[in-house]
Amino acid sequence: MASCIMKGSEVIFRKYVGTNNRQQSFEQHGAYGYAVGFEGLVDFIMRNTSKEVINVKREEASIYPRVAIREFVAKALVHQDFGITGMPVTIEIFSNRLAITNAGAPLNDINRLIDLPPQSRNEQLAQMMFQLGICERRGSGIDRAIAAVEEMNLPAVKFTKSEQHTRVFLYPQKSLRDMTKHEKISACYQHACLMYEDGEAINNQSVRERFELNKNESAVASRIISDTVDAGFIRPADVETTSKKYMTYIPFYG
Repeated sequence: MASCIMKGSEVIFRKYVGTNNRQQSFEQHGAYGYAVGFEGLVDFIMRNTSKEVINVKREEASIYPRVAIREFVAKALVHQDFGITGMPVTIEIFSNRLAITNAGAPLNDINRLIDLPPQSRNEQLAQMMFQLGICERRGSGIDRAIAAVEEMNLPAVKFTKSEQHTRVFLYPQKSLRDMTKHEKISACYQHACLMYEDGEAINNQSVRERFELNKNESAVASRIISDTVDAGFIRPADVETTSKKYMTYIPFYG
């Protein structure tokens, strides 16, 4: 596992039995520096978030995309606030989510992490991690992570913050009927952000593909789009288009 580059900045990994932190399976603290231990840390997380699948032979299937874990852990390391003590980077595995926490509030609006240019809190650390090939400095890391989440048809990534910390949540696969309204809106919004970065707008078909809906479920996709519009996260790309069939949408900031 990865560990400290300065006192108190080690990475802590915790795995719990259920959906809360009342019963811990085990805890492990990092023993190596970030550069030496980073890939080992990612491997460790992947092993502890995989499930056994039995086909012709027993295999381990990933619950979360490796690229997403890699990008979010790297960002937690690079963007942590070393001025806040007693809050090391922490990866926590629950039965229904993965949480990555680092000290320090995000420098950008949590609803604009996909499109806004990155800001570095620790310039020297960011440059070192870049030179070692651990992270990039183009601002596309979160885009790749969320795109990977979409490819696996997982629920939307959740970002939360306080004045003291930033937290990222990843969730395992969940059927649409089990998703909350907020989860559907978040997934639709992130889908729109990714498409907008590609110079495209979302529509009923793209939303159906995002949620694995068939053509007969267009009304379901329309409802998700409508709810996301009502929440203020997306808007019509062309206000002069009146046909719902041909309506396309972009993020609210577009």
